[in-house]
Amino acid sequence: MSRKVCIVITARPSYSRIRSTMLSLRELPGVELQVVLAASSLLDVYGNVAEFIQNDGFEVKARVYSVVDGASRLTSAKTTGLGLIELATVFDNLKPDLVVTIADRFETMSTAVAAAYMHIPLAHIQGGEITGSIDEKVRHSITKLADTHYVSTDQAREYVIRMGESPDCVYKTGCPSIDIAADVLKSPELPVNIFEKYGGVGHILDISADFIVLMQHPVTNESTAARKQMDASLEAVRRLGLPVLCFWPNLDAGSDGISRAIRILRERGHDEHFHFFKNMAGNDFLRLLLRCKCIVGNSSVAIRECSFLGVPAVNVGTRQKGREHAPNVLHVGYDVDAIAAAVSQQLAHGPYPSSHLYGDGQAGPRIAKLLSEVPLETAKKLNY
Repeated sequence: MSRKVCIVITARPSYSRIRSTMLSLRELPGVELQVVLAASSLLDVYGNVAEFIQNDGFEVKARVYSVVDGASRLTSAKTTGLGLIELATVFDNLKPDLVVTIADRFETMSTAVAAAYMHIPLAHIQGGEITGSIDEKVRHSITKLADTHYVSTDQAREYVIRMGESPDCVYKTGCPSIDIAADVLKSPELPVNIFEKYGGVGHILDISADFIVLMQHPVTNESTAARKQMDASLEAVRRLGLPVLCFWPNLDAGSDGISRAIRILRERGHDEHFHFFKNMAGNDFLRLLLRCKCIVGNSSVAIRECSFLGVPAVNVGTRQKGREHAPNVLHVGYDVDAIAAAVSQQLAHGPYPSSHLYGDGQAGPRIAKLLSEVPLETAKKLNY
């Protein structure tokens, strides 16, 4: 009998975080991979990832359209509720032996609750980490709902065990997104013209020399300040006069504020050195990061993949507060002068040594093997 492993992808970055595991799973005998796309992963405005998944040869078994428009705290709660209803039906139809959920997006709560209530064993990737915002509550809640855990670092494993999980069910595997970074280091040349392949809007920039990447998402408990926070980051990198490749925010409450800051920058004609993208394939994106002089904003890619790649990073604000990081990261508040000074410091520093804090590039095969072998159990008690 084959083991049916269902992976639910709910957002743009989730595919990068699970891709290497999926590639390994489909090569294992006795495993049937079920891919489900849900929430913002299906929406073009947030970078529809279905094309990338299908280009990699994966069949999508189900699509769950659950996003309530508005990008507010209210719509986040409603999106989670709709996702729970729809995913319960999907699981009932697909009848997976094991469900996999990824990281800490608020939509992943739908996956975790549906699987747990239906007594389907739940595997959680990237648990035990510390950040700010609602992500912290979501991640630890999923830890308590999950049956097995695939963590990135020693500290994350310790924290999951301290939350009452059995050490026998907590595996330190490294982060699967580092696997893509490892592949990029082996073939670092960008094989495409990103402006032709991925479009976007703004000026066609010369990125053969120095340039900056800006990726900033809203902080849900600071959602009303999202526009002001993005204004500060945009102005800081604008002052430096280098080309800036800016990426669209995610679906979190407050994303409309960040989008508005970008539109106002363009309407005022202050975007001479900017180009804006919604999404691109994970390997192309990491090759782009490897070539840039600094990444600015609050994306976890600056903490995870960029630590492995040695890319200088300036983390703005509280979204990644408390997360483990390598020496490549400088932290600053939402202040134009402070952001500009930190970026200038990183520009002068240049690349950092590669850090294996989040893995060695082999997490995907490790996780896939475990998913094919772990006992399929749903009953657990607090380990104390």
